Amino acid sequence: MSVTGKRILLGVTGSISAYKSALLVRLLVKAGAEVQVVMTEAAQAFITPLTLATLSKRPVLSTFVSSESGRAGNGSWNNHVELGLWADVIVIAPASAHTLARCATGLCNDLLSAVYLSARCPVFFAPAMDVDMYHHPTTAENLRKLKSFGNHIIQAEHGELASGLIGEGRLAEPDTIMQLLDKFFRLGYGNTEPSILAGKRVLITAGPTQEPIDPVRYISNHSTGKMGYAIANAFVKVGATVSLVSGPTSLPLPDPGIQCTQVRSAQEMFVATQAVFKEADIIVLSAAVADYTPAHPADQKIKKKESVFSLELTKTTDIAATLGNQKQPGQWMMGFALETNNEYENAVKKLQAKNLDWIVLNSLRDEGAGFGHDTNKITVIDKDGQTHKFALKSKEDVAQDLVNLIINKLKS
Repeated sequence: MSVTGKRILLGVTGSISAYKSALLVRLLVKAGAEVQVVMTEAAQAFITPLTLATLSKRPVLSTFVSSESGRAGNGSWNNHVELGLWADVIVIAPASAHTLARCATGLCNDLLSAVYLSARCPVFFAPAMDVDMYHHPTTAENLRKLKSFGNHIIQAEHGELASGLIGEGRLAEPDTIMQLLDKFFRLGYGNTEPSILAGKRVLITAGPTQEPIDPVRYISNHSTGKMGYAIANAFVKVGATVSLVSGPTSLPLPDPGIQCTQVRSAQEMFVATQAVFKEADIIVLSAAVADYTPAHPADQKIKKKESVFSLELTKTTDIAATLGNQKQPGQWMMGFALETNNEYENAVKKLQAKNLDWIVLNSLRDEGAGFGHDTNKITVIDKDGQTHKFALKSKEDVAQDLVNLIINKLKS
């Protein structure tokens, strides 16, 4: 693995999931990394320093001064500056709500937070806490701030928590963290100058819309929202401030640092995008918005009577065209086109008609692309006529490709 020979400082904080840090240390050492563990005082209530010292083959550090023979004043200084400079990467896993708050606000009266403030290397935070703590506005703001500083957040996972609740907040599995570190060192993942997008305001739409016929029926499409959610997560990883307007999906809530507005109909999506559009620097319209909606939705459930039933439809507001007309200098817009025939020609027409800067073309004739899949195959056409073709890959990797395209444009 690409972590071989890398110096990794692992911060372990006060969370029940600290027991997973033992497996993470073992995996890192087995892969050939040098591992130095720094624990907070609270972490030692969940796992002993002796366990992690044995696995890492290094003494575990937790205080500024290591005592000798139990006598204060006769110990050695654990130099937080040298530790911060020693590491190729710092991984804080688990990162408790308390530690996130300390690092986000610059408090450093323990060794781990002092090392963080002294570090010049990339830093990864892997949050772990109960679901309500994870989605609390304070935690979301702290995560947003840490991302805006250029740090990387390893999103907590969904599942059963120590409280017995089901939701997001579980520490990412050690194998997942290993894969992210391997990708980081092997491909430069996350090394796309996050300062370029740090603090940029990004508006993203995702998912389908549902147009009501009566209180129990609606018109919709097969969009799952997976692509839009992946794009939102990719932007937030490079420090952007993300507003996500999402139609109905079965997906778990996105990264808590994302401001998510849930809507149902095309009109609700239009109103929600209008509310934040003027403040957005980058707009990515990946939602599959209905083109038509019932003109007169019924107040009561429509009973089955006639053998033929007609439904009068009226056009919805064209969100992309409306925002394209309102676009100001300094704003960048990316739209999506899912086509079944004459794909390229139809996508170019949409790009020009709606005053977009990029159009992302999907073809339902490409196996593994389009709605419902975990993969996608795209062609991106920009307003200057340049075409960027990408192979079939995961939607997470597609999202990173799109972010990189935007970064390269802002750099030029």
